[in-house]
Formats: sequence, structure tokens, C-alpha cells
Amino acid sequence: MADAKVELIDVHKEFPIRAGEASAVRAVHDLNLDIYDGEFFALLGPSGCGKTTTLRLIAGFEQPTAGKILIDGRPMHGVPAFYRPVNTVFQDYALFPHMTVLQNVMFGLQMDRVPKQEAQRRAVEALELVRLPNAMNRKPREMSGGQQQRVALARAIVKRPKVLLLDEPLGALDLKLRREMQLELKEMQQQVGITFVYVTHDQEEALTMANRIGVMSSGELLQVGRPEEIYESPATRFVADFIGETNFLNGTVNTTDDEYAYVDVNGETELAGMWEDSVKPQQQVTLAVRPERIAIRPYNEAPDDSDRSARAEETNTIAGHVVSVHYMGTDTRYMVRVGGGQAINVRVQNVLGQRTTSFKERDAVILNWGRDSTRILTH
Repeated sequence: MADAKVELIDVHKEFPIRAGEASAVRAVHDLNLDIYDGEFFALLGPSGCGKTTTLRLIAGFEQPTAGKILIDGRPMHGVPAFYRPVNTVFQDYALFPHMTVLQNVMFGLQMDRVPKQEAQRRAVEALELVRLPNAMNRKPREMSGGQQQRVALARAIVKRPKVLLLDEPLGALDLKLRREMQLELKEMQQQVGITFVYVTHDQEEALTMANRIGVMSSGELLQVGRPEEIYESPATRFVADFIGETNFLNGTVNTTDDEYAYVDVNGETELAGMWEDSVKPQQQVTLAVRPERIAIRPYNEAPDDSDRSARAEETNTIAGHVVSVHYMGTDTRYMVRVGGGQAINVRVQNVLGQRTTSFKERDAVILNWGRDSTRILTH
């Protein structure tokens, strides 16, 4: 494992509700996190979860109420923002409107008293990196949002920080441009090799770009892992619900073995899933399964041998009725009501040339999915 470039140790941050009052709002609570050299790390969570506060603590714009922050092994306690080996890119870009693009990129270097010729050379290199070599003499108002975002990145990268902090920098762009910039930003990070810490509330953005993701809620870091780990093995119901679409089925544990817990979901059907936390018979739990993992077939039809989920030895099976059908182009989405009144969403990929069965409302169906695709959640 690479060395930690940023370390947060028992970091806690509170903001007073009113000046002089003892009560306070807890923004970050007992946060422990290592961010490694050269990785693209995403802090993901809803508004108010503490992710931007964490970024500001690393940057030095805020000081922790308790705990320690280290950058490149050096404690940051008492070190002001402008002396920290980091740079920050904000959502609004904060470009100087009266300066040219080249002047904007050179500005930080000039403040550091880098000789003009050297500063200009580095600024030109940074603009080439963000694919704006011919825009040096333009003003920010003459550029699109995506181009302004590139200028802001060049201005941040040109100072060669140890860590680049990005606070939802793509949030002001339209969807198509944002998706294009996600790929460009990831490619750029790989080229420069700088550690990126990226704050976002967009799960797709985090899954697309990050080497690892930290999911936050209510000031706490709930889970850290690679995108596939977070998606496939969520640690909590919040993480499963926030990362992608998930079905949740409530039930009571009947028995367990070394791999699975067997859960009664409606008094008639027992479903099994992978479990990590300790569970006991009669305990109330939640089963989580992704809609794309579920196979759907007519109630009276035998499983299709071409369907891996349906023919697998270890499968879950439950009967229900279709209550809604939505054609989405890339896939068709069904909502199926099962015993006990619980609903399950199913996504069936629309593949050209592949035989698929269409269902309509009120059709009786059977759902199948693998036990290994099911997670037992206790909280």
C-alpha cells in the first residue's frame, strides 16, 4: 500500500449555533481516514453530511475542534491555508474577470515570487495539459463553463501542490459536459500524479472517477473502499441506498450458517443472503439486492437455461405480480409486488437480438437472484 499523503486522526469539528453559546452543531465526528499518495479519492454524501467541512479542514480554511491532520507526514495544526501544500478548486471557479487566461494561471506563481519567465513557461504547460493552449489571451467571460473549469484546474495544478482539493467543481456544468469532464479529469489526474480529494454528492461521478470512495452521513464516515466494494458490499442501509438503486426487504432471521443468513420475509418465503455482522435467530434485518441482479419470468414458465441467476444452485425465489412497467430505452424497469406487500424493482437490459419476455401490469411472475447478490444489513 502506498504511503498516506493525507491523514485525519480522530478529527472532530463543531460549529457554535450562536456566538458565545455553549451549544454547537456537530459537522464532523471522530473521523479517521488515510488518503494515499497519487490516488483519486472521492468524499461522497448528501448535502450537510460533512464532506465539504472535511475538505475545508484539510485545506486549512477551518480548524478541527479536536484531532489531528497530517499532510505528507507533517502535522497541520496551526499551519494557515496559504502555507499548506494543497490547492483548491471550487465550483464557481473564482477566476479574475479582468485578467487573461494566462494571467489567471500565472497569478499564484507570481504571488510566490516565481520569476516571470519561469511562471509563464509553467502556465503554458498547464494550459496545454488542460487542452487550452490557444486560449491564453482570452478573458474568462469569452469562454464556456467547461473551458472556465479547465482554466481553474490549470491555475491549481500549476503550483504543483502535494494534494489537490476539488469541491464539486463540475456542479455548474450541464449533464453531457459534466460526463465528458469526468473522464478528462480522471485522465488528467493520472498524467500529473497528484493526489486528488474530490467532494461530490453525485454517486455516478464518484464511481466513474475515484480509486476509492468514502461515504459520509451526518458527519460520520460510514464506509471506505474501492467503487466495486462500495457498490457490491455496502456496509449499511444508507450506503446501499445512496450508491445506486437497491431493493430492501425486511424480515426476521430463521437460521444462519458460515456463509448465509436465512430470512423469513413474509411468513411464507425464506430468502438467503451474505452476512458479515453478527446476526442471530429472530433478529430483525434488511436484505438488499440490486435491481439488475434479478431475473423475471412468467409464473408458470420453467427457468431459462441461458439465465445464470435462474439456473444457479444457490438462488432466491419469490412470486409476485407486476404493478408497473417503464421502458427506459437501455432497459425496461418493472415494479413487482410480493407477499407481505413489499415491492421489488427489476431492471432488464434491452439487448438487440436477444429474446426477452415483456410483461404487463397484473401479470403473475417469479423473481430469481443469487444468494451471493444479496446482502444482510443490520443497520
